[in-house]
Amino acid sequence: MSAPQPSPPGRDPRPDHRPGVGRLGERFAREHLERLGYVVLAERARTRWGEIDLVVHDGRTIVFCEVKARIARGGAAPWASLHDRKRRQVRRLAAAWLSETTDRPTGRDVRFDAVGVLVDEAGRLVRLDHIEAAF
Repeated sequence: MSAPQPSPPGRDPRPDHRPGVGRLGERFAREHLERLGYVVLAERARTRWGEIDLVVHDGRTIVFCEVKARIARGGAAPWASLHDRKRRQVRRLAAAWLSETTDRPTGRDVRFDAVGVLVDEAGRLVRLDHIEAAF
């Protein structure tokens, strides 16, 4: 039996939990938006430019939501990765989704919201912040 191999230099040996935390954050965000009366039009919607976390509609406005989720460990806030480049990408994704998706309600307005989600190590919601018209 061979000895375990060390991690390559510069690599964190711990497993990457970001995809699971991201999906959990998207679920909490979706439930929050549904409680507010939004109808979910798409989750993790793929376009040629990438993926939109949530697209919702309130009867008047189509809202593109960028969800940022983190484990609450005293580290970086969920908003730390919502930088200018990411905002431009979400706008590009929204334009592509609007042009590619024909079976959608017509919205008089379009808005970009951000939802920041903190969960504990067990996956329980610690905090959820919803910023309307975040960018």
